[in-house]
Amino acid sequence: MNRPLPEDPMIRSLIAQAKRAQVTRRTMLAGTGAGATALALAACTTGGGTELTPAEDISATDKSLNWANWPFYIDEDDEGGYPTLIAFQEQTGIEVAYNVTVDDNNSYFATVRDQLALGQDIGADTVCLTDWMVYRWIQLGYTQALNKDNIPNAGNLVASLQNPSFDPGRVHSLPWQGGFAGIAYNVEQTSEVRSVSDLWRPDLAGRVGVLSEMRDTIGVIMLENGVDIAGDFTADEFNAALDIFRTQVEAGQVRNVRGNAYTEDLVNGDTLAAICWSGDITLLNFEAGYEKWKFVLPEGGATLWNDNFMIPIGSPRKTNAETLINYYYEPEVAAEVAAWVNYITPVEGAKEAAIAIDPELANNQLIFPDADTLSQASVFRGLTAQEENEYQAAFQAILLGA
Repeated sequence: MNRPLPEDPMIRSLIAQAKRAQVTRRTMLAGTGAGATALALAACTTGGGTELTPAEDISATDKSLNWANWPFYIDEDDEGGYPTLIAFQEQTGIEVAYNVTVDDNNSYFATVRDQLALGQDIGADTVCLTDWMVYRWIQLGYTQALNKDNIPNAGNLVASLQNPSFDPGRVHSLPWQGGFAGIAYNVEQTSEVRSVSDLWRPDLAGRVGVLSEMRDTIGVIMLENGVDIAGDFTADEFNAALDIFRTQVEAGQVRNVRGNAYTEDLVNGDTLAAICWSGDITLLNFEAGYEKWKFVLPEGGATLWNDNFMIPIGSPRKTNAETLINYYYEPEVAAEVAAWVNYITPVEGAKEAAIAIDPELANNQLIFPDADTLSQASVFRGLTAQEENEYQAAFQAILLGA
């Protein structure tokens, strides 16, 4: 994690371009109002109970594909094109419409949930959403099972992601990119911050930022409390962490509860330390030209999330989507994407391929974590609809008063 920054001018140019846009893949619930709460709760409602039938696959006669994804989440050239995607189209003859239509798990779901509930085409043949939202779609029957015969490169999926609780055996999903939620601090203006408890030090009073994403902020607090967030934790264990969070917000220790805008607070010095996302800190340090902010996995543990390919129930081009997924599981392709987005690739062999792009990049534990690094992070388990309602409402109530 503590390495010289690559000098590749193309990579620096692309990263600077993404930063100037002031929006990234991890923009989550910015809001602390009723609108954000309503979206969160809307995501928890169940369907009508009718089993949905997957759409007829017309991939053999329709060589096209619609892909919905987050902003700045794929390799890009100076003209705004996507080099790996262009290569895919040339190799396969499948025309891909890459649509940057996901800006938030909940808000995206709100725009397509009525069509999904009817088994209709939502205009996306594959979409990349976060683990917990994937769990919701699978529960509701809104995804098609993957045909692994069309995705032989799925065998390149790293072992640690092959059997998540929300999708055992990866029947309905495969990871696109991932990252950590941990702690970052300004090395020039504060002493080392190694744990969540360190954020509550008197010298950091009013200079701490936390994320408005419940699973990450409450997740790292729960981990410090010794709770296994991937297991069957109880409401009491969740509420104990929530009480700590509430206390620090009400005491003024926490300056801001933000979505991706927390990076602005770090840059302008309003906050000196924050619960944050790994890729953002890599980006900030590239912009600074040196490691001004140090990202650490908290002593109690970090959260680990992934965004995952899914094929919606109404997609009529399933085989085309599986062909695309298979392509992005080629190690050389995965390495090229990782060099641009600075998040964790799920593809075994991508690190070795990345050496040809930038040997220093391949050593970054935030992009190519080894087993020891991954052992320090946990995936927040899927919540039931009732838990989602209760936990989100309790969390949002604190944000309303922040």
